[in-house]
Amino acid sequence: MEIQIQNLIKKAYLAFNARDIDTALSTMHPEIQWPKAFEGGYVKGHTEIREYWTRQWTEINPKVEPLEFNDRENGSLEIIVHQKVKDLEGNSLFDGRVKHIYILKDKLLRRMDIELE
Repeated sequence: MEIQIQNLIKKAYLAFNARDIDTALSTMHPEIQWPKAFEGGYVKGHTEIREYWTRQWTEINPKVEPLEFNDRENGSLEIIVHQKVKDLEGNSLFDGRVKHIYILKDKLLRRMDIELE
């Protein structure tokens, strides 16, 4: 995986963890498809992601740290992350490793899927 793509993905995670939606969205294609991890289905586009994250952060406190970057044979990117999710009182809801699978378009994140390890 080229360093420019790794930096793009790191920027997205840093922005997400800082709750900096505008910077996170700058790493994403306008037609991004993003999974609603705890609800199922997807949101599409910057406006829907902004609304989803804004609502999500009133219910839970997720932090995601990329650990490994791997190219897949089909051209997608596999990012193994350590994900911690707490409720707003600080109680742990999830603490483990997850695979985030990305497809890029025009050097921006176009779709993300989640696979449990």
